[in-house]
Amino acid sequence: MSLFPQLSKTASLLLFAALLAFSGCAGSQQATTDEQQAPGSEKEERLSTRPSELSRMVPNAITGEIPQTFFQAINRDTRTMSGKPGSDYWQQWTSYDMNVELVPADTLIKGSSTITYHNNSPDTLNQLFMELTQNVHKSGAVRNEGAEVTGGITLHRVAAGDNNLDEMQSGRSRQGYLVDGTLMVVRPGTVLAPGDSIEIRVAWDFKIPQQGAGGRMGYNGDNLFYIAYWYPQMRVYDDVNGWFTDSFKGNAEFYHGFADYNVDITAPQQWMVASTGDLTNAGDVLKEDIHRRLEEGHSSDKVVPVVTKEDFGDVTRSTENGMVTWNFKAKKVRDFAFSATKESMWDATRSDVGDRDGDGETEYVEINAIYRSSAPLWTDAAAFTRHALSSLSETTGISYPWPHMTSVEGGGIIGGGMEFPMMTIIGDYNGRPARSLYAVIAHELAHMWVPMQVSTNERRYAWMDEGTTTFNESQSKKDYYPESAGTFEQSNYQSYLQITGTGLEGPIMRWSDYHYNGFAYGIASYPKPASMLVALRGLLGEETFREAYRTFLSRWQYKHPYPWDMFNAFEDVSGRELDWFWRSWYYETWTLDQAVGNVRPAEEGTEIVIEDRGQAPMPATVEITLSDGTTLTRKIPVETWLKGATRATLSIDHTGEVTNVVVDPERKFPDANRTNNSWEK
Repeated sequence: MSLFPQLSKTASLLLFAALLAFSGCAGSQQATTDEQQAPGSEKEERLSTRPSELSRMVPNAITGEIPQTFFQAINRDTRTMSGKPGSDYWQQWTSYDMNVELVPADTLIKGSSTITYHNNSPDTLNQLFMELTQNVHKSGAVRNEGAEVTGGITLHRVAAGDNNLDEMQSGRSRQGYLVDGTLMVVRPGTVLAPGDSIEIRVAWDFKIPQQGAGGRMGYNGDNLFYIAYWYPQMRVYDDVNGWFTDSFKGNAEFYHGFADYNVDITAPQQWMVASTGDLTNAGDVLKEDIHRRLEEGHSSDKVVPVVTKEDFGDVTRSTENGMVTWNFKAKKVRDFAFSATKESMWDATRSDVGDRDGDGETEYVEINAIYRSSAPLWTDAAAFTRHALSSLSETTGISYPWPHMTSVEGGGIIGGGMEFPMMTIIGDYNGRPARSLYAVIAHELAHMWVPMQVSTNERRYAWMDEGTTTFNESQSKKDYYPESAGTFEQSNYQSYLQITGTGLEGPIMRWSDYHYNGFAYGIASYPKPASMLVALRGLLGEETFREAYRTFLSRWQYKHPYPWDMFNAFEDVSGRELDWFWRSWYYETWTLDQAVGNVRPAEEGTEIVIEDRGQAPMPATVEITLSDGTTLTRKIPVETWLKGATRATLSIDHTGEVTNVVVDPERKFPDANRTNNSWEK
């Protein structure tokens, strides 16, 4: 999901306050004790009044921060300390066979499903857990932001195996089901042994909220529905923590397992349905000329108008009962969403995603953009979607795996964007430049890799998907707008740095729903972890970083990584111990502030003093310019600071006079105060 729509009104006020704080006073510097300070200097006098406790803290190992359940998974060979899935790694699997009807006049969803749940774990399960996201709209639900009260989901039938289940009046009952907010407990009355599967049958309905599930689904006017988080869904049972039972409270997103889907969606004729999965009966539901244009667009490198204003009211075939059933099938996805629109344009094209199956042939993915005339920027949406998908396949080293990618305009439901497998809902972006629409499309499409393929736990570690996605978004923008390529990652640096020193920041590793304020959540989830990947690239070098990054993604494709799997993968590929990096940037709110402390003549040349005034240690690259135009480069390894030093002296035995010194000239790292990074004679 894009950042800004997810920040609440409170978070926006905090952002404003933080910006005022930065504009109204100078940023404070971290004081350090320095025994090498020149005697009698003004700085020595100032520092002598500072307690020694303010000297640099050396980052310790993160081992103590890793939960014991993770180490237990390693002992069971389901994970490894090298960042690879273990030889005995397992995950559960689900198949959904669903029928759903959209009743636009009543803003109502009616559905039924047969869920086949496969127990691939070594554990015997006597109860199962499900997610009922729509219950965040139930009266009395625990929420961390406002929500329309619609009554939540109404269950008409629950059955498991051969047993019809009643709602349990007590948690001690051995058979039945119990609903607690967005959590549903199912006790089939029989155990589910390792290797076995069970069928769960559920019938339900719910009133569709206008902006539901934290602004991720709903309806607008009388011509647009975007339906997500709409069906009873199996909770994740994994090898680290077992059942994941955290409630959905409206903000932090989701943790889903992989599944196969067969879904019939019934809507009134002339409503156009797009969805996760393959549309298997396009010729049966679309008018012949519309179907022909759709096939033409999906075979073309140009954008083809499939539905235009002239086609409104004549898009689908007519039926005796006035209802049309669309069938979609999807494999190996972690969720399912669909849109239903009336009076929307539909553009189609295709995207080159490389050689997906290794047969030497270029693979193409179908591209769709669906939007209303009230969103004029969206005439470029299909082209934006096409480019971003191709670019992201290159960046990640993983070709987009599914048959289509569809972007749906959802003005009035959402301001930014939200991702689902093969589907996004994005605001109209009226009054904003086209570049902003490209950015949000690239962001939501980047989520097709994390968390849609690399299935992270967004509800606890939002940074794993949002930070990675923000990084990937920048790579796509650099490719699409090469004339501005140098600005995108630096913009993320500045977004992160504006919170440092304000007291509002929280560490990246804090669980997503438990940040002290919305601004801390936003920064820790989006620009800061994206910036840390840029900093890690600067630390490891482009080639090593790319190999480690792509290795992590490929190792955990269609699996469930935890943060320590990512950390371990980078260390494994780079061959470097990076606990100091994870500690400094992910577990703490330390900042980087490297400075040119002094430039002074020496007996044989010049001495340059580089100071590390922050707490986050990073290597320092120093560019030195001499009076004859010669440029020298010196490097201070991170080990200098890891030993506790706060300054390092470079001796330049060169006949030319030093005229300019710059620390981190390529701006590889997020230095909190660049005004002291340079010295000029």
